[in-house]
Amino acid sequence: MKNCSVILFFLFSLPLFAQEQTAGRHAPDFYLDDMEGNIVALGDITGKGPVIISFWATWCKPCIEELGELQKLYEEFKKANVSLLAISTDSERSLAKVKPFVKSRGYAFTVLLDTNSDVARKYYVQTIPYTLVLNAEGSIVYSHTGYKKGDEVEIRRVVEHLLTR
Repeated sequence: MKNCSVILFFLFSLPLFAQEQTAGRHAPDFYLDDMEGNIVALGDITGKGPVIISFWATWCKPCIEELGELQKLYEEFKKANVSLLAISTDSERSLAKVKPFVKSRGYAFTVLLDTNSDVARKYYVQTIPYTLVLNAEGSIVYSHTGYKKGDEVEIRRVVEHLLTR
């Protein structure tokens, strides 16, 4: 029974461990294709203002809910140089659904494609949605796994704090 408790502790602590590994760390740079095939580098976006990064997939219901709320935040803060990168972790098999999905929702933020989850691994993404906020210097100041209604309030608070510094 003791071994079982240790295993359960490890399994439930893993997402927390991943978050602790990212907070305060400089965000690893990456290069990903957007939906039009253009290469986007994180390094080209940082330095202008806060960056929200959300790892998601078309089949993930909580991701879809969160993206709707992130769209609202993006509309509110884009004039303040806040960027939003929604990184799809859809595999090659479901990749064809991404562009129609995004267009049908009218998302105005940048959607990137991480079909092999290479970038997700760089960020210790264990489950999706996984959301991060970077300061203008590119350091991770907030990370969160999962989504429930109201989580966007904390993201808003973090972004507002970054904008008033």
